Amino acid sequence: MARLALGTDDLVDNPTPRVPVSLCLDTSSSMSGSPIQELVRGVNLFYDAIDEDEDAHDSAEVNIVEFNSSAGLVHDFASIERLQRISGLAANGTTAMGAGVNLALDTLEARKATYSGSGVLYYQPWLVLMTDGAPTDNIDSAVRRVVDLVEAKKLTVFPIGIGGGADMKTLARFSPNRDPLRLDGLKFKEFFEWLSRSVARVSRSTPGDSVKLDLEGLAGWAEL
Repeated sequence: MARLALGTDDLVDNPTPRVPVSLCLDTSSSMSGSPIQELVRGVNLFYDAIDEDEDAHDSAEVNIVEFNSSAGLVHDFASIERLQRISGLAANGTTAMGAGVNLALDTLEARKATYSGSGVLYYQPWLVLMTDGAPTDNIDSAVRRVVDLVEAKKLTVFPIGIGGGADMKTLARFSPNRDPLRLDGLKFKEFFEWLSRSVARVSRSTPGDSVKLDLEGLAGWAEL
């Protein structure tokens, strides 16, 4: 597990129940050009939209894990007002999806432990997995961890395929309760706008409540 720098300043200043969201993003060489540029633009719009929503602003905490030939932490969990917009991501290497998902899960588990240690309530964590290809490493342990957490209602996962080369059968292994979705073209902006609305909807609920997703909104960014 990568060394994490999980501060507690946000938790002291703001005891609002949290929605931890880990963006696990494919930055392999096949994402170069427009896909990686639109992905970065979409992430920054996601931050802006959360910042503008009163409830999500106080509740959402986001980190970014990238995977190419290995997995790495782009930035750690923080409240939206502490997050700086990302200037870019470099696309290179292969697709170590298993390592990426395992690192994302490690960061979520560490953040949950920090919440518990600080007496802060939290909602079911979210994992957003986005890829335009197929894994080049072993994903078995990552799949097992995700499925176990989803079935125990301890994780919500959104596997999203980018383009026609995305291995949807592999993504389906990470999603026992719903089919993975394929992004319509490069509608990252529309996807992240939908995601921010979904985070806001959860933020207005009570931790432990079952919250229905905006299924009609899927038509704005997914191939259905």
